[in-house]
Amino acid sequence: MTIEARFRIDRDDFSLDVDLSVPSRGITALFGPSGCGKTTLLRAIAGLEYHHDGFLKVGDRTWQDSDCFVPPYRRPLGYVFQEASLFAHLTVRRNLEYGIKRVPAAERKVSLQQAIELLGIGHLLERRPARLSGGERQRVAIARSLAVSPRLLLMDEPLAALDVNRKQEILPYIESLHNDLDIPVIYVSHSPDEVARLADHLVLLEAGRVTASGAISDMLTRLDLPLAHGSDAEALIEATVAGHDEAYHLTHLDFTGGRFTVVRKELPVGSAVRLRVAARDVSLTLEWQSGTSILNIFPAIVDEVIADGEARMTVRLMVGGVPMLARITRKSASVLGLKAGKLVYAQAKSVALLS
Repeated sequence: MTIEARFRIDRDDFSLDVDLSVPSRGITALFGPSGCGKTTLLRAIAGLEYHHDGFLKVGDRTWQDSDCFVPPYRRPLGYVFQEASLFAHLTVRRNLEYGIKRVPAAERKVSLQQAIELLGIGHLLERRPARLSGGERQRVAIARSLAVSPRLLLMDEPLAALDVNRKQEILPYIESLHNDLDIPVIYVSHSPDEVARLADHLVLLEAGRVTASGAISDMLTRLDLPLAHGSDAEALIEATVAGHDEAYHLTHLDFTGGRFTVVRKELPVGSAVRLRVAARDVSLTLEWQSGTSILNIFPAIVDEVIADGEARMTVRLMVGGVPMLARITRKSASVLGLKAGKLVYAQAKSVALLS
């Protein structure tokens, strides 16, 4: 099932024109520069902005078309803003209870207690917002949105107002929405790090238009998109903890293209993780190398090669069906004779574990 949205919104200084279909599960990130229309699209989905020719269907329910418009207060959704917007005169418990009464008992899929436990705020229930940190307030705001059992959760840069430490505090709780609840999330951000860690699906917006949309692992490695170019280009790889090497304090992470070995992480065997491999940290050889300090070496097929400036090339590789990028010099590409279909060996000098 999908979430289908079509909106055309014209203003004096801005126009939003989107026709979009995204999965109705997991986290979909809306990503793009400031002013590209991310928040306007989110508000249109919430029904906060009405435009007569809009269309919105969430799963099997139509919330807007030419014949109907479900007002915001009747849409079963949660909305988390940049600021927590809690009621200052109410305790955390009372803030959480607000709004639940309008949800019929038969439609309550997330209990109040479940929301409290999921966001780890049980010890905060009798406090008022003034006595909470920024990260705690935002966790309460997310729990409040979940407590109304939404069919869709909208999050508009929920970490923008937090410092680095508070962001790191709250990110695992947002990840838990993905892992523990079957509620689709549309997440607005202009932070590449947040998107890489959280998103399953990525929508790129520019000047009010959707430039591309797809699974994040594909979007980050498409050479026709800007994300695959420059020093920050990277690939995301889903892997599973296969075991630990106690003698050398290492952890083995398996994916369809082979096995990564990283410095030991205290993770249970069988748990799912997401890896980030920067294109600048991948070198290529024509033969398997021995006598090297690099542990992560994989046979790969060159999928595409494209210039990235005057001196560099970006190479898209397929490693057991998983896309990976390498950023090398034009001379190296020439010496190796790189072209689509060629067998090479990808050496990942550094790997970052995101979750």
